[in-house]
Amino acid sequence: MAIWAAWLFHDMPDAGDLADYHPPTATRAYAWDGTLIGEFSRERRIFVPYDNIPPQLAQAFLAAEDRNFFHHSGVDVSGLSRAMVRNVVNVTRGRRMEGGSTITQQVAKNILLTNDQTLGRKLKEAILAGRLEQTLSKERILELYLNEIWLGYRSYGVGAAAFNYFGKSINDLTLSESAYLAAVPKGPDNYHPIRRKAQAIARRNWVLDQMASAGSITHEQAEAAKREDLVVQPEPSRAKYRDADYFVEEVRRRGLTTLGPRLNEGGYYMRTTLDPRLQSAARTALMNGLEAYDRRHGWRGAWGRVTTLADWEDVARKTAKPAERRSWTAAVVTDVGGGRVTVRTIEGDTGQIAGEDIAWARRGKGIGVGDLVWVAPNEEGGAAFRLKQIPAVNGALVALEPNTGRVLAMVGGYSFSLSSFNRATQALRQPGSAFKPIVYAAALENGYTPASVVMDAPITLAGANGQAWSPENYEHRYYGALQLRRGLELSRNAMTVRLAQGVGMPKISSLAERLGVTKRMDRVLAMALGSGETTVFKMAGAYASFVNGGRKVEPHMIEMVQDREGKTIFRADGRDCDRCDAGFSGDESPRVPQAGAQVMDPITAYQITSMLQGVVQRGTAVQASSLGRPLGGKTGTTNDYRSAWFMGFSPDLVVGVFVGFDDNRSLGSGETGGQSAVPIFVDFMKEALKGYPPSDFVPPKNAKFAMVRGIREAFRPGTEPRVAAAPVGGGGGGGRVPSGPQPYSSVWQNGVTGAPNAGAAIAPPPPSRPPDDASGLY
Repeated sequence: MAIWAAWLFHDMPDAGDLADYHPPTATRAYAWDGTLIGEFSRERRIFVPYDNIPPQLAQAFLAAEDRNFFHHSGVDVSGLSRAMVRNVVNVTRGRRMEGGSTITQQVAKNILLTNDQTLGRKLKEAILAGRLEQTLSKERILELYLNEIWLGYRSYGVGAAAFNYFGKSINDLTLSESAYLAAVPKGPDNYHPIRRKAQAIARRNWVLDQMASAGSITHEQAEAAKREDLVVQPEPSRAKYRDADYFVEEVRRRGLTTLGPRLNEGGYYMRTTLDPRLQSAARTALMNGLEAYDRRHGWRGAWGRVTTLADWEDVARKTAKPAERRSWTAAVVTDVGGGRVTVRTIEGDTGQIAGEDIAWARRGKGIGVGDLVWVAPNEEGGAAFRLKQIPAVNGALVALEPNTGRVLAMVGGYSFSLSSFNRATQALRQPGSAFKPIVYAAALENGYTPASVVMDAPITLAGANGQAWSPENYEHRYYGALQLRRGLELSRNAMTVRLAQGVGMPKISSLAERLGVTKRMDRVLAMALGSGETTVFKMAGAYASFVNGGRKVEPHMIEMVQDREGKTIFRADGRDCDRCDAGFSGDESPRVPQAGAQVMDPITAYQITSMLQGVVQRGTAVQASSLGRPLGGKTGTTNDYRSAWFMGFSPDLVVGVFVGFDDNRSLGSGETGGQSAVPIFVDFMKEALKGYPPSDFVPPKNAKFAMVRGIREAFRPGTEPRVAAAPVGGGGGGGRVPSGPQPYSSVWQNGVTGAPNAGAAIAPPPPSRPPDDASGLY
């Protein structure tokens, strides 16, 4: 016995280790307004201090598990004796043995020991329970128990169980709900609230009777609680807000980079930059835009087919729908004829498909009896179902604050439930002409002005492999000498390449790297047309510098992280504020420096912003002008229409939109940034700008302004155009040059633009048929 005892107790854990023990708890991520958006954990647990545990919840557990908890010294002799007597019956009937363990013994077992059903483990448990009682207070032991115990439904501890079962904080639990949680430890699977509801209610009612017997509640309260139904959530839910899956997953990845494995067990409070209103608007706009593209390219046919209508539901349940489209449901076509298509949904409802959807389907792959399709209620009213199709195309949308870099919304694809690949941060694509503003910014930083003129004419260059390269404009037309503004507004490829030649690719690549478009850009002219690869996330950060006055801000999603004691361990804003903690003394208030390093002249940033406003007013993104707000932006379309981009902004918001297939195949002829991406931007901004008064872009104080071809342009001091004095000719007759205002047709006739007059020079070109193919970047 002595040898056995020595072997048994040689590795006894130290009960004193629990004095500073903290169970692994979930890190909870919140939006900027306090909305819970996600949890990260190995064990889903929310630690609740003893002082914050409602008395009725603690009393329910004591009544069910250890009524004499506050009176015994770790081992309840009377309870152990009762368990031994019951075990005689359990052995004869083949039931599981009862241990008669107190709450203190359960804490010792759950934290310090194993679940082995052996005499040795029970002896260790009893010894450790006595040591725990000497080391910790009763309140601390009960706190550990209520936060450590497994309660089913993916829940460890009462805090997580309250949220997972009932969607409530423990302070909002009713007496009936508290009693049910106390009933669960005996067997979470045996008392499952849905699969074994009757047994769960019976056990809950037993706990209520025990509470009444112990005097914790009255018999009247117990009877009233027993009459309540047991209603729980259909499944455990981390957060009720469901529109930010891509955002939350990206936060998790970045959190792991910063905090490592502690993220899943440290119980951190994480405040993110997410704006739930804008996030929901972004998800809706992107999904609607991708569905609109998909509908333009026709019905691809049913996603499944059955030869008999018997048990078709079993086949339908094997195919997942987009979880974000909660109104969609699977249906089978039961009858086709007479211009009608009848379907029966998986819920048993029957109805007709809307006539316009029937015509759409018949123009595509057709529709027939036995086809499995997605349908949704008609949002415009009417009894007919609308025929739905999961888009094959995908895309992304990012919205951030230009002055701080806070990412307010991010959607990385059509549906996170179907694909968790984040196209906003992980998909490397060519931005096409969306890169051109960086070329023009580099030019303005190196001697060019808004009054500078560059030729838009065919150009042929020798390639590195000895082959000639001839960049072409989208519609294969050329307009001669153009000012920088018109070249950017009309997205002229040949002009941009000439401009890049004049500036030098090393300067353009250097600026792109400083703006964070890429870590390293090749110094070749093709990069000026956006042939390098980057992400929507990085491009949004680069465009922020145009709007905020030339500062490089770091797009970020995690604002602050605090540990379980409330100590801040990470803060995205690293700026120091002198005297911010001092009391008011009547002196000038502290000045907090602006965030971000200056990467370009503020006047240059404003010049590009003004030119990109012209893109919306007169250029390739004129559809965005329908919003009636001061907006700027640039479209981008890449080789063979493989990707469609639009980088747009208001004075307070930068938005990047990308549309493309995951395998980078063509979107189809004519699917440019203006066709595919701009409508998504417009739909999002309608909601984002709602309730905010229009505000204009503020120019730098030292900027000089001059009219150039009828448009007010900003200049650096000393670079603005000078007004020359009119020369006076000699001799009579027509020797004197007329002074004062003159008709444009006289002043600009046969001018450098090649246009007959100034009005024609600044007017948009007449519409022309787009090319049948797009072999370049536009």
